[in-house]
Amino acid sequence: MNRLFCFGLGYCAEALALRLKPKGWLIAGTARARERLKALTDQGFDAVHFDGKLANPAAALAGTTHLLVSAPPTVDGDPLLSRHVHELSNLTPRPLWLGYLSTTGVYGDRQGEWVDETTPVNPSSERAKRRVAAEHAWTAWGAAVNVPVQIFRLAGIYGPGRNQIAALRDGTARRIVKTGQVFSRIHVDDVAAVLEASIEKPKAGAIYNVCDDEPAPPHEVVEFAAQLLGVDPPPLEPFEEAARSMSDMALSFYADAKRVKNERIKRDLGVTLQYPTYREGLRALLP
Repeated sequence: MNRLFCFGLGYCAEALALRLKPKGWLIAGTARARERLKALTDQGFDAVHFDGKLANPAAALAGTTHLLVSAPPTVDGDPLLSRHVHELSNLTPRPLWLGYLSTTGVYGDRQGEWVDETTPVNPSSERAKRRVAAEHAWTAWGAAVNVPVQIFRLAGIYGPGRNQIAALRDGTARRIVKTGQVFSRIHVDDVAAVLEASIEKPKAGAIYNVCDDEPAPPHEVVEFAAQLLGVDPPPLEPFEEAARSMSDMALSFYADAKRVKNERIKRDLGVTLQYPTYREGLRALLP
């Protein structure tokens, strides 16, 4: 029986789990908060507490056939590799697939130019530099122990509960304009579809950009969401003024501008995006 263990059973991992569970898969994964552990257990998942390390890694990983790593690396490196590499390397039988969720942030700032999986990485933030290091570490580990590791570079993720419609409704949406700024995005259900397609076609060392077909300036997405709701969009804010009240995390997203190509997920994995642009994705999120 197939068993997926998700190190970090969060937003994207849960979307994949919900696709696989009806097909007979066993699903396990880690979480930190007690409330989150209960929510996962209520869905029929084997929820494992993680607070720096697994209390009983042998029991948690027993029977695992597929691994998904979505937890972010820290200054000490990838937390699963740094703390449990021995248990991972001695899993019997070997996992058939390991997916690592990275970010398109590894490409750095390209001033709005297009990038694909052959573009050299050039991370501009410390977080993105850690992702590059984690990508290399997982790829090297997979080659050493004969486990096919795939790297997924995700664009900005949106979906139920995390989208501009929800932000407009709760009053947190902002229409910030920065000249030349453009982002790529991906609906969480399309992330899950890409991961499932890769599970069916594992390829050691493969790298996939996971994004939709149309990069767009963020203020245009807010405007479209407002049109769908039939409300006025928030006022335009020049980035130079808005930056004074933005978090460091939000500012980091505006530090890079690039358009990300996604031909490889279509060509190599046979994926047809359910939401090829933010328009289809946002329309589907209306009640």
